[in-house]
Amino acid sequence: MAGSELIISDWCPGCGDFGILRAEESVLKELGVPLQNVVVVTGIGCSGKTGQFMNSSISTVHTLHGRALPYATGIKVANPKLEVIVNVGDGDGLGIGAGHFVNAGRRNLDMAIMLHDNGVYGLTKGQAAPTLKLGEKVKSMPRSNINGEVNPIMLALASGYTFVARAYSYDVNGTKELIKAAIQHKGTALIDILQPCPTYNDINTKEWYEKRIYKMTDIDPIVNDQAETHQKIANAIVKAGEWDDKIPLGVFYRNETVSTYGDRLAANIPNYLSYPPAEQEIERDGIPSTLIEKLVSTRRVLIE
Repeated sequence: MAGSELIISDWCPGCGDFGILRAEESVLKELGVPLQNVVVVTGIGCSGKTGQFMNSSISTVHTLHGRALPYATGIKVANPKLEVIVNVGDGDGLGIGAGHFVNAGRRNLDMAIMLHDNGVYGLTKGQAAPTLKLGEKVKSMPRSNINGEVNPIMLALASGYTFVARAYSYDVNGTKELIKAAIQHKGTALIDILQPCPTYNDINTKEWYEKRIYKMTDIDPIVNDQAETHQKIANAIVKAGEWDDKIPLGVFYRNETVSTYGDRLAANIPNYLSYPPAEQEIERDGIPSTLIEKLVSTRRVLIE
């Protein structure tokens, strides 16, 4: 139920996406973010349906497979006043979208990314996704996985993400607190959300996870000075390497000493934040306000 609307979901019973959806909705309510200022961008797959089940006051965009991050980048650059939240799957975000995942870290736009991580392509019948471990065979696969796995935490750290965390979707309250921190963070935030797929992944089940997950208390992830950066990243990488017997949850790394992409644009375009592209007039009474001749002449000068 979103407001007075009855929303019917077609996720499988027990899907981890339900917990992620509930956590996101709870965070927006607790933070009091005006829903008309929120844009939820999704890719393809089960995670891509997230926006369809949200309050209709929230703007949602269901994009192409692997292209949620560049689409979200365009929205945030055009209007930095919007709260942009991205929901992608591990296959969507780390397979065809891996290059965009890396470049999102390099830019450090002020947006939050929820990575729905279940190890399989759930919408297309359970093939191995990039996070499924080498040699594992879930029930829909005729043979064991022959590809090495991607560690989302390590990739995010290497790519420049300034907030990196891991949650477990069945722990809705814990997930909610991490999403809240990610939205409040100034910079690109990633939460790798472990979510059982009860239909296709019969290895990483609820019972399997809950024997292994624990909340980290043994590292300080916050960078207070740029000089601490390399050591804090090194500490986070060590924790990110834990998996088989113990799987840590919580914030691995948080650094607000790095300028955001919006700050960098504002340093080059003085009125960028006060008069962003999305608010600029492009026509009046059907007559274009942009002088194409000026753009063409400028281009000609640059070429010559």
